[in-house]
Amino acid sequence: MRTVRIGVLGCADIARRRMLPAMAAEPGITVAAVASRDTDRARELAGRFGARPVTGYAELLGQDDVDAVYVPLPAALHARWTEAALRAGKHVLAEKPLTTSLAESRRLVALAQDSGLALMENVMFVHHSQHDVVRGLVSDGTIGEPRAFHAAFTVPRLPDDDIRYDHELGGGALWDTGVYPLRAALHVLGEDLEVLGATLVEGPGRSVDTAGAALLRTPEGVGVQLTFGLDHGYRSAYEIWGSRGRITVERAFTPPADHQPLIRVECPGGVEEISLHPEDQVAATLRAFAAAVHDGAVPDPVCLRQAELLHELRERALPGRS
Repeated sequence: MRTVRIGVLGCADIARRRMLPAMAAEPGITVAAVASRDTDRARELAGRFGARPVTGYAELLGQDDVDAVYVPLPAALHARWTEAALRAGKHVLAEKPLTTSLAESRRLVALAQDSGLALMENVMFVHHSQHDVVRGLVSDGTIGEPRAFHAAFTVPRLPDDDIRYDHELGGGALWDTGVYPLRAALHVLGEDLEVLGATLVEGPGRSVDTAGAALLRTPEGVGVQLTFGLDHGYRSAYEIWGSRGRITVERAFTPPADHQPLIRVECPGGVEEISLHPEDQVAATLRAFAAAVHDGAVPDPVCLRQAELLHELRERALPGRS
């Protein structure tokens, strides 16, 4: 099977730190080119991975030896460059959120489907097998009937010039950390979630939300509580409470490749800790993307459901400002 030749749009930190090293190590992927508006930056980063430096994002999209592109640009630029890549006939792996507009997300998913191109939002934790184990435990009735789901992803305060504090670039806690607990609820409980309420709080001197919370429910009445933020003690976890027990997953969303997952199951008979083998969710995501490219897979419908719920949460918290 031919390797997928990927071009990278930009030299973002996540590309440098996590994605490019993983791409270079993945047998099914070749890093073909790295583009930047700054020629020297493109040359420096591309040289680390034996790729060709390209000046300008549009120039990269015209390269015949690029099958797919990775878009790690600020959230406000995702829609523009994802669309440009799809119209250039390239498959796309885009950082989350796919866009900051429900209408744009719908349009891009439709464009990818009509063009027969793979479009994947880079929510990596769903490709880690520990969450399949959790879903199996819930499905098997290990903790009885689900009653509540709590999830949180919060990180400490960032440097003042971080792009996640820039409204014009699509910053804010909802778009950055809020995606994770919401996607976890969708992953564990299914897509049929109803938004009951939400709050977004702007930090002092900020033009974006730096903290937020949301309340949702399933048709069966399972309560869903989500917490997210950019100015908090670190937390990356979720819990499922059932009629006879509870499952807890720590380091749920961004575990290092060498992290050994530990799923805690508390029931009347005692506490069991299920230890799993370490797994690199970045590599797993890239393998899933390469498979989607080769198989001509349509975009995951959960991506659109997530976009719909993010839109509803923002409308509830900030009416008229979505």
